[in-house]
Amino acid sequence: MSNQLLETLADLGSRSAAIPTSRRDVFRQIAKHGSKIALAVAAPLVGSGCAVIGAAVAPQTGLAKRTLEFAILLEELEHAFYVKALKVPGLIPASDRVVFEQIRKHEGAHVFFLNTGLTGIGGFPQAAPPFDFTGGGRYPGVFSDYRTFLEVSQMFEDTGVKAYKGQAGNLITSSKLLTAALRIHSVEARHAAQIRRLRGVKAWDGAFDEALSKEEVLAMVSPFIQGRAVRRT
Repeated sequence: MSNQLLETLADLGSRSAAIPTSRRDVFRQIAKHGSKIALAVAAPLVGSGCAVIGAAVAPQTGLAKRTLEFAILLEELEHAFYVKALKVPGLIPASDRVVFEQIRKHEGAHVFFLNTGLTGIGGFPQAAPPFDFTGGGRYPGVFSDYRTFLEVSQMFEDTGVKAYKGQAGNLITSSKLLTAALRIHSVEARHAAQIRRLRGVKAWDGAFDEALSKEEVLAMVSPFIQGRAVRRT
């Protein structure tokens, strides 16, 4: 990884203000830091996080854009979920808040880097649609009952893990894109395991985890999405 990229990522990670906590902050951070990261990823990389995706090769750009846009939608869903939950007084026990504060930071960083990577291959940062975290009324107590909140949280994280696995084939021709997606995938898997621990359920169920197609993932998360994501130009 280039020294410039390391310095940029270290700077982002060392200051809490640099980790996006809202959709507006995501775009502010892209405007502030995106050019630095785009320059840093232009060199050959084997680096950490999603910053490497800015160096994607042209032949698969169309597929890469669609894959990144899909990933951003899922990350926006998770990020907005934790941002809102952490603002609800008394929902999350004090002993567990540090867990979800960290997960929120991770999801914000994923949104930021995926959007930065998308712009790096000629796309546009994605604005999130409105979300309904009750899932169309299926989880009415999501922000009033901690057990329900944990249930929805686990569903989001498990779905994210399976979605990244299902999209890996679309990125197979670009080692940099694939490496970036797998790095996020492993973090999402740790989120899922941590939330399962908080729920008191098994952190794993078997030797192999399933991959879900884009259509299968959208069928699962569509009740939580009120509108279509739009491009921010």
